[in-house]
Amino acid sequence: MVAFDIQPYTQQAPAQVRQKIRTGIIDFPTAGMAAGYAQANLVILPQMYAHDFREWIRQNPQACPLLETVRQTPLTKTIARHANICTDIPRYRLYENGHFTKEVTDATPYWQADMVGFLIGCSFSFEEALLKAGIEIRHLTEKHNVPMYKTSVMTNPVGRFKGPLVVSMRPMSPAKARLAQKITAQMPNVHGAPIQIRDPTVIGITDLDHPDYGDADTIKPGEVPVFWPCGVTPQAAIENAKLPLVITHAPGHMFITDIKNADLNAYLDAHQPK
Repeated sequence: MVAFDIQPYTQQAPAQVRQKIRTGIIDFPTAGMAAGYAQANLVILPQMYAHDFREWIRQNPQACPLLETVRQTPLTKTIARHANICTDIPRYRLYENGHFTKEVTDATPYWQADMVGFLIGCSFSFEEALLKAGIEIRHLTEKHNVPMYKTSVMTNPVGRFKGPLVVSMRPMSPAKARLAQKITAQMPNVHGAPIQIRDPTVIGITDLDHPDYGDADTIKPGEVPVFWPCGVTPQAAIENAKLPLVITHAPGHMFITDIKNADLNAYLDAHQPK
């Protein structure tokens, strides 16, 4: 686990942060950067599989709330100006025939003309509201990546796409957990309310100290783990789909949009991503 400092980037505009990502200044997780602006997960795959993947997203909306679809070129149309999904994320993962092969900081060499990109809502977007309500975000305090776990809950399958729900976890007191549940229930486009509070074994998690993705949080006496659906869920489905090539964000390393968290619901009502 490597600690990193997001403080210089919390009050910068999204375009400023993306520029620093593009030039390699930022190559670590983006939680807390460009405070107030929505962040997104990414999946890029060949056009011939895009219809089924889009339907799989539709069938699993809490884990995979779609924000924008990117076609023909890797440039976004509405969610961010002058942004490129192949250069503006700190780290990418490459999957070949279902196997994670490597991480890169620039996905441009792997983009193909027939590829389609999907930007999916991220729980980092609701952390601003939790912080304002006085809820500590432990992975920000401890300066590491959010812990993420595969669960025993299965997503609704579509074609090749199937697999376990992945969740992110944030520890807090029971009272804060109830408040967090109330706050995030109002934010369905960034995963909404938690699916489980307290007992992780209910969703098949047996070891909180060893997350499948990210880094373990310290859980203090009297605190409970709170689990939200996570936009890393597609990466588990991609392993099962065994497509020739898929590009995703590296867990915790997000695309930062130009849309404020407070405006995200209205933005999606106006744009209806397809």
